[in-house]
Amino acid sequence: MLTLAEVEALARAAHAGQTDKAGRPYAGHLAAVAEGVRVRGGDAEQIAAAWLHDAVEDDALSREWLAAAALTERTKAVVDALTKRAGEEPAAYARRILATPGARLVKEADLAHNADPERLAVLAEPTRSRLTEKYARMRALLGLGEERDEGRGEEGGEA
Repeated sequence: MLTLAEVEALARAAHAGQTDKAGRPYAGHLAAVAEGVRVRGGDAEQIAAAWLHDAVEDDALSREWLAAAALTERTKAVVDALTKRAGEEPAAYARRILATPGARLVKEADLAHNADPERLAVLAEPTRSRLTEKYARMRALLGLGEERDEGRGEEGGEA
């Protein structure tokens, strides 16, 4: 099995050269989500999934790579659950996350970082408003309460 350090290095390499909506290196988002999972009480499998949560969706790694990777089946299932499908409705996406043990906590950390006001502040107002609404809708579909201080949600531990 890959260690967390190996998963981190792999994710950083897979997303090398990619930037987020604000133009920052994408690896910063992955690191923030992994840390968000850790502080919410997530385990090593969830932290590994946090590092890889966008890899397949962003075509940084393939579904075939994920299937064959030296990762636990649970980590693979969480990454797969968090990978949006083309044309998929948000409610279907949320149902898959809720049906996958450990995925909700990783998505909570992802949403917390995505919705960070400091991160959103650099975006144009229409984009900021659209994303804020999108993230709030997903939080509601996942049954997550309003964000509290320091980006932590109301729930901690296993999703």
